[in-house]
Amino acid sequence: MKKLLCTAVFLGIFSSAYAQSEYYNDYRRSVSDVNWQNVISDLLLTTTQANQVYALNDCYRDYNSWNTVYVNNPDRWREDRYMELERILGREKYAKFKNKYYKGQNPVAVYNSNKNKDKRYKHMHKKVKTHHPKHGKKNHR
Repeated sequence: MKKLLCTAVFLGIFSSAYAQSEYYNDYRRSVSDVNWQNVISDLLLTTTQANQVYALNDCYRDYNSWNTVYVNNPDRWREDRYMELERILGREKYAKFKNKYYKGQNPVAVYNSNKNKDKRYKHMHKKVKTHHPKHGKKNHR
């Protein structure tokens, strides 16, 4: 019984750490997927703004520093990061940033939706013809 309990605890901790690391990977991609030098020059940011953006990007250089802050709510990094980015850039420049780099979508929503998109099951979302038993007709879903 003790072995079973220990195994369950271990698996719970392991799966929790795995989920946490996926959130951290999203965080790291939010930093590394954008060419910040281009953002700074495209938006004509001041030296102070540029330094603040770089400091924001360097906030959590490793998983442990990120996890210390987000251990209880790993989803919160998105809102924290993009609210701070909006504060640094200002509303107008932040809107330009969103339009160019996130196609007008809120970056929080972009990273939120990415965590539920498993490419292994993407083929299942195609339209499937089914036979409706009552009407004897084929319906499209």
